[in-house]
Amino acid sequence: MKLFKTALRTAAAAAIVAGTTTTAFAAEVTLTMHQFLPAQANVPKHVLDVWAKKIEEESNGRIEIEHFASMSLGGKPPELIGQLEDGIADIVWTVPGYTPGRFPQAEVFELPFMMTDAEATSRAYWEYAEANMMDKDYQTFKPIALWVHGPGLIHSKDPIVSVADLNGVKLRAPTRVTNKMFSEMGATPVGMPVPAVPEALSKGVIDATVIPWEVTGALKVPELVSNHTTFPGASLYTTTFIFGMNKDKYDALPDDLKAVIDNNSGADTSAWAGKTMQSFDEPSYEIAKERGNNIIALSDDQIAEWKAAAASQEGDWVEEMNGKGFDGQALLDQAKALIAKYSN
Repeated sequence: MKLFKTALRTAAAAAIVAGTTTTAFAAEVTLTMHQFLPAQANVPKHVLDVWAKKIEEESNGRIEIEHFASMSLGGKPPELIGQLEDGIADIVWTVPGYTPGRFPQAEVFELPFMMTDAEATSRAYWEYAEANMMDKDYQTFKPIALWVHGPGLIHSKDPIVSVADLNGVKLRAPTRVTNKMFSEMGATPVGMPVPAVPEALSKGVIDATVIPWEVTGALKVPELVSNHTTFPGASLYTTTFIFGMNKDKYDALPDDLKAVIDNNSGADTSAWAGKTMQSFDEPSYEIAKERGNNIIALSDDQIAEWKAAAASQEGDWVEEMNGKGFDGQALLDQAKALIAKYSN
């Protein structure tokens, strides 16, 4: 394990040297930012790069951020949290669900039909984390922003309208919570990070995937499947994200540069990131529509069937949290109240 970490650090150093420009020498601090999507995908381009540019501008060039996309510093997406804690990367964007069981309290936002919209739910997620997670689940790094994506939906090779249509479908879901739900609905969940979805669809490893609209364009999902099952006015699920910084790297900053990071962290940054991410749902939806794909808009009665099929998930999660020493019902009630607070 030690040799692996050393190799990653060496690769990171080499990548930094290779990517350094003359402007880097003017900076007092260079921070590496590592994440799993291509640089041209919506979140890297419209959230992470925008945030990085703001940090560089507000620090008057004293901080430079080197963005390494598509796991180009080495490793696989589930290793990002470890890379952050070990200092292989200074900043990472990742999915808590890539390390199942590591961040149990965050899962509440991933329960079926919990979220309203990404902006409100992201603000709720940050406040919930401040109350429950910063000195526990997230104590090994400095959270910069915590957010969720827009309403998740099903993209499939064959049409999926009723819950029964999931029977035997090999389906990629992003988190432990969603895998459990789809398994109990009759699907065969296949776990994998989102960058692996296109190849898995093209090779028949999976028949369907659940992701928000916004990332389907970058992954070319509308070219690989022809059916999209939507839940108008409801959200089948969402996924939580972590955007965090290595604690030692943050603590080593002078106070005025810490303030630059702090001024671009927290509830407002989380809400902005969630809102920005969801804003790119529509363009990707239009791509699928223009291709003539079958976009299935479920009726209220049809959605009610899905809600009934998913109803046991909340109680199951509460029991699981109680077994881990948490008050599961209190956490669920708190999350729902915060979402309602910011959705009004």
